[in-house]
Amino acid sequence: MPNTGRSYFHLHLVSDSTGETLMTVARAAAAQYPRVRAIEHVYPLVRSHTQLDRVLREIEASPGIVLYTIINQDISKRIETACRDFGSPCLSVLDPILVIFQSYLGAEKSPRVAGQHVLDQDYFRRIDALNFALVHDDGQQTGNYEEADVVLLGISRTSKTPTCIYLANRGIKAANIPLVPGIPLPPGLESLKNPLVVGLVASPERIVQIRQHRLLTLNADDESAYIDRMAVAEEVTYTRKLCARNGWPMIDVTRRSIEETAAAVVNLLNERRAEPVKTTSS
Repeated sequence: MPNTGRSYFHLHLVSDSTGETLMTVARAAAAQYPRVRAIEHVYPLVRSHTQLDRVLREIEASPGIVLYTIINQDISKRIETACRDFGSPCLSVLDPILVIFQSYLGAEKSPRVAGQHVLDQDYFRRIDALNFALVHDDGQQTGNYEEADVVLLGISRTSKTPTCIYLANRGIKAANIPLVPGIPLPPGLESLKNPLVVGLVASPERIVQIRQHRLLTLNADDESAYIDRMAVAEEVTYTRKLCARNGWPMIDVTRRSIEETAAAVVNLLNERRAEPVKTTSS
């Protein structure tokens, strides 16, 4: 039965793997209904009927939308039958996609639970990228930036670290360097050849707001220059001038989420990689 007029609804996410795919899809859909809050019930690694029994009891107790990614056909059928009895709409999220794949490829699928999480070359590339991001966070190690795919520059509170971590999960080696008034840039930064150097900027008002919240969280005393709007504006101007002087692209993160900032970096990286290689004529 529709939850007309209600301010919340129950959202059950059932997966035989980690549930990451389901959570991403479900949250993207739920975000389109900002006036209704989704109460998530996440059930990862559901691979047996015994495990499913507990899931079905919770769905019966709190009926709502049920999304699932289950390879085992018997378990899938039990979910469908139970949801029909409970009056809860359900959907196998991967089925419509698999139908398109099968139609286009003309081949039968070979079901694999958690097939996207195999320990292959891509997996270890992501782990290597994550280690690189942690070692090169906040300018900690400055000796081998040429090994990076991306180097992010920005003043305090421009989301450099979380963006690097997000990029690392995509297998992209990312380092970040803080731009601090009075502190010189790392040697050789402006002559880097391999990595894409990107400046992250934001409006002074947004930076001040985030810094004030940060100080409150740490129960720290106010640092006048750190949260002074004019001082922050000068920091932002410095970033813009530095990037302009070196021809480095900039991304304004004022109204961007970490995911959106990372996507913008990936687009810049792809554009750079797609550029024809310049050769010198003899």
